[in-house]
Amino acid sequence: MFVIACVLLPRFQLTVASQGRAELLQAPTALAPEPGGTQQIGEVSLSAEAFGVHPGMRLGEALARCPRLTLVPPDPAGVADFWERLLVRLESIGAAVEPERPGLVCFDARGLLRLHGGLEGVLAAARRNLRVPARYGVAPSRFAAVAAATRARVRRPVIVSGGRKQAGAFLAPLPVSLLRARPALADLPEALERLGIKTLGELTAVAPAALADRFGTAGLHAHELASGGDGALRPRPASEFLREALELPEAASGIQLERGLGLLIDRLLARRERRGRTLRAVVLSAVLVEQGGTWREPVVFREALADPARMRLALAPRLALMPAPAQQLRLAVERFGPPASDQRGLLDDPVAARTARLREAIRQARAAAGPDAALRVLEVDPQSRFPERRAVLAPFEG
Repeated sequence: MFVIACVLLPRFQLTVASQGRAELLQAPTALAPEPGGTQQIGEVSLSAEAFGVHPGMRLGEALARCPRLTLVPPDPAGVADFWERLLVRLESIGAAVEPERPGLVCFDARGLLRLHGGLEGVLAAARRNLRVPARYGVAPSRFAAVAAATRARVRRPVIVSGGRKQAGAFLAPLPVSLLRARPALADLPEALERLGIKTLGELTAVAPAALADRFGTAGLHAHELASGGDGALRPRPASEFLREALELPEAASGIQLERGLGLLIDRLLARRERRGRTLRAVVLSAVLVEQGGTWREPVVFREALADPARMRLALAPRLALMPAPAQQLRLAVERFGPPASDQRGLLDDPVAARTARLREAIRQARAAAGPDAALRVLEVDPQSRFPERRAVLAPFEG
C-alpha cells in the first residue's frame, strides 16, 4: 500500500509575483501573459474565480468577463528560486520529492513513518521545515493525494486511508475539473462537462472502451485516475544549487550584457562546488527594469560543457530574447554532466563512436524534455485488432 503525501501552496506563482501585497490577492487579479508567449493568463485570485476566470484562459475573454481584472507581471525567476528553496527544505526531512509544478509537490511517506513517529509526525516535520502556509493531503495514489490537498485547510490535512478502492470512493463526488492538474488532460474536463459528466464518479461509470473511442489515450488515463490509480512517483535526483548573479550599474543591453554574461560564466566555472564537473543544462535569468518582473530562459547544451568560450557562443544569442533592459543578470546550474575530460582513444571504433553519440543525444533529450523524451516501441501483439495492444512504449537505453 502506497502512502503518497502532497503539499499544495495555492496560487504560489501569483503570491510570489505580487511580492506579498495582500491587497492584490483580495481583488480580481491574474498573472499577465509572459512576453512573447501565448496570450493566456496564469494563476488567478479567488475574486477573479468568482467572475468565471481560470488559469489558461485567453486574455481577451478574461477581461471581457472581469473588466476590473488587475494583471501582475510574472516573476518566473523569483518563483523558481523560492520553489527550489522550499524543495530543499522538504528534502532535509528525508523526503524524495517529485515536483509537478511550482506550488505542488508529492513524496512517498512510507520510508519516513518510523523516522518521524508516524504520519502525523511526517506532516508536522514538513510543516515545521517549510515555514510557509500550505495544504497537505495523503492518499494511496498521487492524483488522490492532490485532490485531498485541494480539500484540506492549512492546519487540517485530509488523509485517505486504504487502497485503490477507498481512493476511488473519495474521488467519486469531486468535480472532473481536478483533471486539469495534469497538463495532458487540461482540455478534457470541458469536453466531459459538455457531455454531462460532472464528477469523477460519473466518469468511472463510463465504460473504458467508450472513453477510448471518444478521447483516445487521454480518456483511458482519466478513467484510471478517477478510479484511484496512478503511475509511480519519479523523485527528482538530489543536486546542488549553484548560481551566480551580477548587479548591472544601469539598464544594460547589447554588448554590456554579453560582457556580464562572460563574467558570470567565469565565476560559475571557478566555483569550488563544481568539483571539475561539466554543465549539462543552465538557466539564464534577469531582473527587468521597465516591467518590474523577471525573465528566465533554460538552456540545454548539445553536449556537456566546461569550456567558457563555447558556453558564451551557446548563451549569448539567448540574450536577444530578453523583453526589456535588465538591472540584474543571473546564471544558475540546472544539471551537471560528467567530469571534464578531453582524453580520446588512439584508434576509435566506429560502432562505439556512433553508440557514444547516440547515448549523448539521449541524455541531451532527457535533460531538455524529461525522462520520457526517448522511448522505444516494443511489439506485444502485432496481430491484434486493437492498435493500442499491438505495441507499447518503453524507456530507450542506448
